[in-house]
Amino acid sequence: MAETQSLEQFKGQARLPKFAVPKLYDLFLKPDLDACKFTGTVEITVDVVGDTRFLVLNAADLTVGNESIWFKGHGSSEKLYPTEITTVEVDELLVLLFSDVLPHGKGSLWIGFDGILNDRMKGFYRSAYKHSGENKNMAVTQFEPADARRCFPCWDEPAFKAAFKIILEVPSDHVALSNMPVTKEEVNGNVKKLFYQESPIMSTYLVAVVVGLFDFVEASTTDGINVRVYCQVGKSNQGKFALDVAVKTLDLYKEYFAVPYPLPKLDMIAIPDFAAGAMENYGLVTYRETALLYDERHSAAANKQRVATVVGHELAHQWFGNLVTMEWWTHLWLNEGFATWVSYLAADSLFPEWKIWTQFLDDTVSGLRLDALAESHAIEVDINHANEIDEIFDAISYLKGASLIRMLQCFLGAECFQKSLASYVKRYAFSNAKTEDLWDVLEEGSGEPVKMLMNSWTKQKGYPVVHVTLRDEKLELEQSHFLASGSAGAGKWIVPITLCCGSYATTKKFLLETKSELIDVSQLFDSSVTNTGEKAGCFWIKLNVDQTGFYRVKYNGELETGIRYAIENNKLSATDRFGILDDSYALCMASKQKLSSLLSLMTAYRQEPEHTVISHLINVSYKVISMIADARPELSDGIKQFVIRLLQHSAERLGWDPKEGESHLDAMLRGEVLSALAQFGHSATRDEALKRFDAFLNDRDTPLLPPDTRHAAYVAVIRGVDKTNKYGYDSLLKIYRETDLSQEKTRILSCLASSPDPDIVSEALDFVLSSEVRNQDAVYGIAGISREGREVAWKWLKEKWEYISKTWTGFLITRFVSTIVSPFSSDEKADEIEEFFASRVTPAISRNLKQSLERVRINANWVRSIRNDDSLAAVIKEFAQKY
Repeated sequence: MAETQSLEQFKGQARLPKFAVPKLYDLFLKPDLDACKFTGTVEITVDVVGDTRFLVLNAADLTVGNESIWFKGHGSSEKLYPTEITTVEVDELLVLLFSDVLPHGKGSLWIGFDGILNDRMKGFYRSAYKHSGENKNMAVTQFEPADARRCFPCWDEPAFKAAFKIILEVPSDHVALSNMPVTKEEVNGNVKKLFYQESPIMSTYLVAVVVGLFDFVEASTTDGINVRVYCQVGKSNQGKFALDVAVKTLDLYKEYFAVPYPLPKLDMIAIPDFAAGAMENYGLVTYRETALLYDERHSAAANKQRVATVVGHELAHQWFGNLVTMEWWTHLWLNEGFATWVSYLAADSLFPEWKIWTQFLDDTVSGLRLDALAESHAIEVDINHANEIDEIFDAISYLKGASLIRMLQCFLGAECFQKSLASYVKRYAFSNAKTEDLWDVLEEGSGEPVKMLMNSWTKQKGYPVVHVTLRDEKLELEQSHFLASGSAGAGKWIVPITLCCGSYATTKKFLLETKSELIDVSQLFDSSVTNTGEKAGCFWIKLNVDQTGFYRVKYNGELETGIRYAIENNKLSATDRFGILDDSYALCMASKQKLSSLLSLMTAYRQEPEHTVISHLINVSYKVISMIADARPELSDGIKQFVIRLLQHSAERLGWDPKEGESHLDAMLRGEVLSALAQFGHSATRDEALKRFDAFLNDRDTPLLPPDTRHAAYVAVIRGVDKTNKYGYDSLLKIYRETDLSQEKTRILSCLASSPDPDIVSEALDFVLSSEVRNQDAVYGIAGISREGREVAWKWLKEKWEYISKTWTGFLITRFVSTIVSPFSSDEKADEIEEFFASRVTPAISRNLKQSLERVRINANWVRSIRNDDSLAAVIKEFAQKY
């Protein structure tokens, strides 16, 4: 084997060769925070298990000297120097060729290297902050998915688990953190050397180092695990909520997984520049400030909930991801889907009043929306190169993944599911697992055909819509692949059907394993149930009870009438009311149902009491208003008044001022309702918003504009801005510049481009690229682009693309594409966008670009459908007259 080896055979491969396996990394790092550089050495204990003259590992953006690499066999004092050192930049490989076959067994590979503390928020990078008025840099690592190689040469794949012993040399007045506690400290003047305890075996993407000036708050779990929240000096009070959540969540997960937290400490730290929301590094979890810090006076209820769910997500990874790790990125959803699902389990336990499982449907519909595209992907997706990994950190891996876990839990039962999960964690602890390994354990624990059922959901993209029709006491169920384009798909699934009839007293469950099935209703339910609705229109059947299944339902004939009756007469749960609305909306978008039919259904929600359902009604309304403006502009004013009337009941109940003892959900809903009314031009809301904004401008602590309603006020302000009157725009920038709270900054950024004046939109977009906005936050600045600003935003994206594509990577760059491209609604615009990107597409944006273009064509199709809807004007007019 060794004789036939050549450099060429290692190029362009998906995975590293396995003839040598790392066991222990002795890693030394010395960051220079002023020069933004670092030097380091790594001695890797390697087990040579096959005949080889080569060692092949990952390295990128590092300088490695010819004299700074050697290998030494176990028990030997002879240093073997490579005869050839090759870096393969496109594959991010460091290939070392030795003159002889390396001795089998343990050996040491020693490498010296240096690199740049980059500004791209990946690898070993710098983050800027102020300390006592002075500009400073902190050094931070972000290695997932494949960027440990930018900090030190390593076998940078999840399956190559190894132990780590880390030494850091840093300024003596700085805090330096890593995965494990410090065991020894040597201070030499203004420099100190910190030695960290050896870690359990873990994947390279979980290694972490942070160096900077920080404060912290701390507490302990019931079994003595020390938990700390670190943040910039002066902000430690903002870490107390996350600390409390973390301590309780660790105790909760210890019970749920029946395995104690595996490390001696847990640190969580807020980083000013951070690309993702958070990163689950073993024992040192890094976060955006907005995902970890909570300010009692200036954070909104939604911010509080985000902190709780993100902390729950990252701590779930300490078991699901860190202790048991996916074998390869194909199984990423095992990490992210489970952590998302478990975070809701934790939030529901800690904050039952949040009704978090109802809110979970927001995640489910995000997964459904993406998975309805022909350009979606299966949950398990082949990854053939490291540059393809970033694109699967999306709503399929996270949100469809979490939704399928919930569907399976409901099918198997919560107790059986929990016991099987605990068995899985025990079996694969400190190891790697594939999706099939989980199915095997769940099948053993339940006796159900889990693998057969779930393979139909994880190995193909998409999901079904189940058409249901009642004929002569027989229920006809037929599944077909649902696509938002309205096209016919080829998929077929084993669908866990849940079904109730006339009440929730009796719920039936069965698997729909064929394309269609005929069911005798009288055999499913006794006559007392099926006869309750003999009055015309009162009989109702609900499929997908409480929306636990990842599929859509289309009710035909009298069943559609019955469902409307059930909504209007408060017969259905909030989750089911949500699901019926979203299914109708999706069918309408796919031109399988008229928009007038959706609007007619929406009128049944005018007295809706539940936060999550009203919130979704608002989201649907934003899209409907935008599509009508494109398809039937003469109906724009009418549809806005239609939605304003729909929201009137909620607006009057909630008002502007928080009520003593009100619920967390009402606090969140108030801001959403008022923001929508301001956006849709409700004059009384705008007038009140401007009055309260002026008070806030003069006194940032005024009770007239608490955090939950600030976004609404900001929307009202910016909607009144144009180039002849920039007072509101300038005022928002003044607040932005004066606050040091990240949540306030992002609140303002998300509104700046919402002006109806394209010139103001253009100015706001240029501000997003200025040095005043951190690169991580640019995505907020493009999120609120007004419909009137779409064209100027597209022009801006084309002009700035070269700079944007060099500055942002990962999901951040895909957000520029999808946010600006997806709202368009003509085939001509899709062609223009496709032509622009034809010579500019890269693997990092390829899938996202295709999805965005598909959305434009779906919108174009919907516009044609709306233009052919003869009942639309009459439905809008009738509702205006009736209510």
